[in-house]
Formats: sequence, C-alpha cells, structure tokens
Amino acid sequence: MNRYRYTIDAMHCQGCVKRMREAIQAEDTDAEVSGAPAEKRLEVTSTLSDTRIQALLADAGYPADEAVSKRSAAARSLTVPGMNCQGCVKRMREAIQAEDADAEVSGAPAEKRLDVTSTLSDTRIQALLADAGYPPQDTPTIADGAEGNSDQHFSEAPAQTIAKGHGRDETDINGIESDSSDTSPMQRFSISGMTCAGCVNAVQKALARTPGVQRAQVNFASETAQVSGSASSEALVAAVKSAGYGAQPIENLREATAQRQQNAASQMRRHAIESAVSLSLGIPMMLAMFFHTPRFAGAERIVWLVLGLATLGVLATAGRRFFDGAWKAARHHQANMDTLIALGSAAAWLYSMAVLLLPSAIPEGARHLYFEASLMIVGLIGLGQTLELRARGRTSQALSRLLDLQSATARVIRGEADQERETEVDIEAVEVGDRIRVRPGERLPVDGEIETGDSYLDESMLTGEPEPVHKRPGDRVSAGTVNGRGSLIYRTTQVGDDTQLGRIVDQVSRAQESRPPIGALADRVSAIFVPSVMIAAVVTALIWLNVGPAPQMIHMLVAATTVLIIACPCALGLATPISTMIGIGKAAEYGILIRSGEALQTASRLTTLVVDKTGTLTEGKPKVTDARYWQDESLAKSVAVALERDSEHPLATALLAYLGDDTTPSKIRDFESLTGRGVRATLADGRVALLGNAALMREQEIDIATAEREAIQWQSQAASLIHLAVDGQFAALYGVRDALRHDSREAIQRLHDAGLKVVMLSGDGQAAADAIAREAGIDDVRAELMPGDKQAAIQALQARGERVGMVGDGINDAPALAQAEVGFAIGQGTDVAIESAGITLMRNSLHGVGDAIAISRATLTNIKQNLWGAFGYNSLGIPIAAGILYPFTGMLLSPMIAALAMSLSSVTVVSNANRLRFFRPDAGRRDKTEFQAEETSA
Repeated sequence: MNRYRYTIDAMHCQGCVKRMREAIQAEDTDAEVSGAPAEKRLEVTSTLSDTRIQALLADAGYPADEAVSKRSAAARSLTVPGMNCQGCVKRMREAIQAEDADAEVSGAPAEKRLDVTSTLSDTRIQALLADAGYPPQDTPTIADGAEGNSDQHFSEAPAQTIAKGHGRDETDINGIESDSSDTSPMQRFSISGMTCAGCVNAVQKALARTPGVQRAQVNFASETAQVSGSASSEALVAAVKSAGYGAQPIENLREATAQRQQNAASQMRRHAIESAVSLSLGIPMMLAMFFHTPRFAGAERIVWLVLGLATLGVLATAGRRFFDGAWKAARHHQANMDTLIALGSAAAWLYSMAVLLLPSAIPEGARHLYFEASLMIVGLIGLGQTLELRARGRTSQALSRLLDLQSATARVIRGEADQERETEVDIEAVEVGDRIRVRPGERLPVDGEIETGDSYLDESMLTGEPEPVHKRPGDRVSAGTVNGRGSLIYRTTQVGDDTQLGRIVDQVSRAQESRPPIGALADRVSAIFVPSVMIAAVVTALIWLNVGPAPQMIHMLVAATTVLIIACPCALGLATPISTMIGIGKAAEYGILIRSGEALQTASRLTTLVVDKTGTLTEGKPKVTDARYWQDESLAKSVAVALERDSEHPLATALLAYLGDDTTPSKIRDFESLTGRGVRATLADGRVALLGNAALMREQEIDIATAEREAIQWQSQAASLIHLAVDGQFAALYGVRDALRHDSREAIQRLHDAGLKVVMLSGDGQAAADAIAREAGIDDVRAELMPGDKQAAIQALQARGERVGMVGDGINDAPALAQAEVGFAIGQGTDVAIESAGITLMRNSLHGVGDAIAISRATLTNIKQNLWGAFGYNSLGIPIAAGILYPFTGMLLSPMIAALAMSLSSVTVVSNANRLRFFRPDAGRRDKTEFQAEETSA
C-alpha cells in the first residue's frame, strides 16, 4: 500500500470527498481515502500508482493541482546510543512526527533500539534524530514484512547493540540502574584553566568539533566536561589543549573529586598570597595619593619610576596568570575575563609610565599616575577569587558525603569450610561471590545478600528514611549503610561502581553537571559577552576623547579601564550550574535522584500531580479480606491457584497467600494474559476459566449480578474485586484491600498546600477507587482504566493547559510517566517505570514527591536570583563605569571600586547559591511532627 497526499482546489465538502473515494475504490476496493476540505487536502492509501490515482480524480471532476507522493511506510530499527529513558523516546517521537504526523515511534532504552514506522526517508530520519540531540549510530535496519522501498540497502538481521559501556538496562530492588550496555560511553574530564563563561563556551566548541563526538557538556562550577560519542580520550584531551586549556580523563570519581578539592585548596592559597602581595604595595600607594600630588621632576620622579618598575614586578608575578590567560586566549582568537583584567591593568600602568617618561607630551591637566589602580585591580580580584573558591568548595559537599560512604576496605571470608579465614582487603580486591563479615556499627562495603545473622541497618544516607530497617537472611543489603548491633555475613552481589551507592554517586554526579533550560540565555550571552565589553570600552573611550570635558585623556583612560574591569562574565557562568549542583545534591540527601537539570526545572512548574493507586498511595501489599463462592469451593480455589501461580502482580500474590500452599492447582493449558482485565486458560476437561475484573466478566458475557450486593459492600470499603468464572458460570468473588500508606493523606495535603491538584488513576472499580480517594483526600478520580487510558488521561489534562507530573511504579505506568512533563518513579518500582521517569524516589512515600518539588522550586528561585543579580549587575555596572552618571555627579567610577565590585559579584552569586545547603524541604512537616510529639509527651 502506498500513501499519497494531494491538493484538490475543487474540493469543498465531504460530499466531494465521498465522490473521489468512490472513484478510487472502483479500482481498489481496499483503498482508504480521507479529506480535509478546509485545507483542500486529500490523503489516499492505495495499491494504485500515483499517475492512475490522478487520472481517476480528474475523470471524477477533481483534478489534483499538486500531488505529493508519500512513500509507503517502512518499519526501521535504529541504534541510538544517547537514548536512556522513555523521555528520550518521547522527544525523538516528537521530532519525527513534526514532519510525519502518522509516524509510529517506539523505543527500548535498555537495548538502545528505536523502532520507527514512517514514510520519511532513512536519511531524513537520521537528520531529524541528530537535530534532536540523538544521532543514530548505524544504518537503519528494515523490519521483516515492511512494505515499500528504501533509499539505502538494508540487512535482514535486526540492529543490535554490542559494545559495553555505560548504558542502563538493569535495576536493583531500589531502582537504581546499573551500567550494562551502551555503544556510546560517556567520558568525563577534569578541565583546568577556565576563568569565566567564555572559557566554557570555547572548551565546549572544541570538544563538539572533535570527530566522533555526539554531545559535549562543560560545567564551569565543577570544572568538568561530559562527552558522549566514539571519540578517543586522547583526541578529546588534544582538542581541549588546542583551545588553550587543560584536560585530564576522570577514571575514578572519588579520586577525581579529592584531587579537585586539593587543587582548589592549593589555588586558593596561591590566590591569597598573590592578592596579599598586590595589596601590600597597592594600599600604601593609594593612601599616598590622597595626601600627596606626584611631581614629575627631580628625585621624586626617580622614586615614582622605581615604584612603577615595582608595580611591573608585581604584575609580572602576582598578576601573571591574568596576562598568561589573556595571551592564550588571543592566540586562539578568543577573549575571556583574563583579557579584560589584563587590558585594564596594563592600560593603567602604561599610561602612568608614559606620564613619567614623557611628561611634556601629555597635557598638564592629564598628568596623573595610576600605578595603585593596576595593583588594586589585581589584588582585589585575586581576593575575590579566593573567597569564591572557598565558597565553591562547599557546593560539592553533598557528593563528597556520598563518596565518603564508600568503605576503603572489607573483611572477606575465604577458604574451605574447615579452613575459613578472615582477611581485611582493599575494596578494589573484593569480587562478586565473596563472603563479607560486618561487625556491629560498621559500614557495609559492597552490595550483597545476607546468609547468616540479622540486624537493623541504618539506610538513611541512601533513602532519607530515618528509621533503621530490620534485615534477615535472604534480604539484600547495600554498600554505604551502617550495621546496628547484630553481626552479619553476606555474599557479595555487586562491587565497585556497580553497587547501589556507586550508581547513586554516578547519577548524582551526572545530574549535577547537566544544565536546566533556564540557563540557556546566560549561555548565549556569555558566548559574546567579553567581545561586547571590549567594544563597549572602545566606544566609551572614543566618546570621552571626542566630546568629553577636559582633561579628555584622563576621563578616557579611567572610563575605558573601569568598563573593562567592572564587567563580570564569571558571575554569568556560575549563576545556573552552581545552584543546580547544590540543588541536586540536596535532593540526593533526601533520597531523591534527579536525572537532569531539565527534570529539576520542570518539577518546579507542575500544576497537577497524577498518582497511581497500588504501591503509590497504598502499601503495595494487598491482602484478601473477603471471599465468597458460588460453585464448588475446592474447585474454585484450585483453579484460582493455577491461574495466578506464575503471576508477579501484587493482587495475585495476595490471592495465593490467602489460598495457601495446601491448595493443589488444577491442570491448565492455553494460558493467556489479557492486559488490564485478567487471565484466561483452559482446564484439563476443556472448560474455560476466567479470572479478573468485572470488565472481563462483562466482555465474556458472564452474569455477575448475583454478587452485586457483595461487590458494592466490599468496594465501599476500598476493596478491589477479583472475579472467577468457570465454564461460563460465575464461581467466586474475592475482595482484596491494599491499605493506604500511613503518611499518604498528610503527603497529599502537603501537595495541596503547594498549589497542586492531585488526580488518582486506577484500574479498580469506581466504588473502590472513590473510597481510597475519600480516605486520602484526592481531588479527582479516574477509575476502571486500561493501561493505555492513563496516558490518554494525562494528554487530556495537558490539553487543558495543565503541567502534569506522574507518580508510578509499574510497567503499565511507563507510557504515562513518559507522557507527563516529569515522571516520579517509586524506588522499588519496576525497571521500565524508573527508566521512563525523570526523578526516582528512593523511599516509598509521596512525601518524596513533596520534597522533590520543594527542592526544585527553591533551586529555580535561587537560579533566578543569581541570573537577575548577574544580569542586573552588568547591566547597571557597565553604563555607570562608562560615565553615564557623570553629568549629574561630576565624577567617574574609580577602577579600584570597579575591581572590588567585580570580585564581589561572583562571590555574591556563589554565596547565594550556598544558601540552598541549609534548605529543608520538609521543615514545616518536621516542625509539626516534633510539636505533636512534644504535646503528646506533655
């Protein structure tokens, strides 16, 4: 079947469409013809050729003025290394459907596979994916049975991802994905030499231009770069060096963090020493200028020449880094903050030396010295950078605390049963399968499963839950948690970066280095900021020289120098990433793992939260509370056990627990799972058995009216119903109740207080759903939904202008999680649900959603404050430095004041961001709980 689109000017109504349909179907009865008269558009799906269809339309009196032959839709499979979740799939789907609205796009992030059925050519699809930031790695592979031709040769075997890297396809019980397979590994680098946002732009461009790079992201606050693609680390390091900066691959995050902190401490000491040297000479010279007017003759002139040479010595030592940075930037045709400082301080020194060496060449009114200005510029900026480094060192404390949870050694039990011995080894020497002993009060070194012993473990550092968790043989334990009073022996299941703690550290680190969309404007401005300031300084100088009052030379020098010095690209570069780092780190402290800066920003703007019932509002541990039988009870139990014994659904687990191990399952065949309704199978004697909800019974025309009274009564008590029918006759009804979590009502009230509307989506009957909603305080309820209906419900909310978040934990929640603006996956949910979500909650409580939204809002508010401060400072500071207030005050801003203001601007941004470290998203709740506890004790 080929698909075509035509423009038919003679088409005015659906009657015209009907006549054209009849003309085409006269030769192709299976043809599909639809039209949009208002747009004069006719779409045809037919086996007929384009030429024949146009002839038939012309014979029917509707000639096609424009024909666009659409290729028959071909199904392709592509390997997309950058696809990590269903959110990625959603963005790729939107990119393709922007040109082919009928395209079908689905993806398997774990396999890095994207399936596309579209009329677009392969070249066009690859281009669209690349533009969307997800370039495919290889040639698309056509699916078996796909129709139509292609502009490329296809192999018959489906594309497969083979290379091992940092993909995500395994998730442990707490939902933290493990690295498994990714054809495009993410490489990290420590970047040195960056001084402002312009440097970030230069490094990012150098990395992006390297062959094989798919995506490059540079973070100024952490001085790191993340690069995905096939480019080698050697090529990437060379690219950064060619741009005038240093790069070093990060092999071990813990070592790299320690090294960065050590480098920052060393750099801070060096800046402090350089600042002290500059100010020790600059401050006395500045004070001298208040009480003495320099003379340019005799011995005093010699003294000033000596002081000028001393100033040059300070600039060549304490201020050398600014000139080195400016020179490197100039060699690579760039300009950065060092350029502005070097130009400003050099201009002041050169002018002063010209006055001393050639006083007669300069008008008497313009003979002033500015040696102290050069020294104070270097000294004050150095002091500001010292304070900034000190403040920035506190921004990565959350990640450092996570890294500190990793033990350096482990006590391993090795040897045969009669010759076992305990050995303390380095953590790198622990292997999967090793047996580990943990004594009371010790921190667990790796993940594993308990073999002997039981104890209470403090998992608060991973989940945010303060209460210790009781662990027994067979339970899984995680690295970084702290053992209580018991002694444990457990067998290792994951080590190193594959442990839950290792994956948390990795995810937090990656998220901290991502950028929220709000920072895009600052990035664009930063790219042109320094050249713009230099142009502004030149224009300022020309204006003062040509139309300024006497002495023009002095006014020109002071104004131009002050413009160069007061501009602060550093504040712009720090405004967004430093708050993002702290905000995501703060979230991790509360057991909230935010996938990216985009998810962080989106969560702050939600207006509606959609929640699943089972496992989200409720405990997720349903129990059968009621049962009644209308056929032989033993037969009904045997059939129910047979139908549910291989299911992992919580309701199946509850039913099996209720029926007990003593019930012998019936023999069944032809088992079939009916999505959203239940199951069906054939018994040994040929009778058909059905187990599921009321919709399944109605679909199969089973009369359940006899159980109506029980159904109404049980559902009014928030029970879910399981119906059993055998041989077309209703056999049994079970009532299963999943208790509401103890904190769900409080959490929902908290969300209401935050201005969110809460909607519950459930596959349960309306009565049971309404009962839970009343108990929890839900605003709106949608019940008896099929899995696909949840996604449609979210689309309907979005169509009304709502910004929707979704909380879920099951496979059937994955499409809805991907559809929502941001998805929240419960940490103990399924792998697919977690892959589809932007935020993962390590604890099973809706308070985690409240915490995540509170942190995101606080972080976005902080970022906006930083951006307003950075933009406002530069927008006001540069005109004032240029002399816009001179007509009113008769004074120009001193370059020394400009240097002080410039230093304090970036210190202010960093200090404001650090306020997030003291933010408590649950402050109100905890204060209320503590007050109630005190009131109770009183």
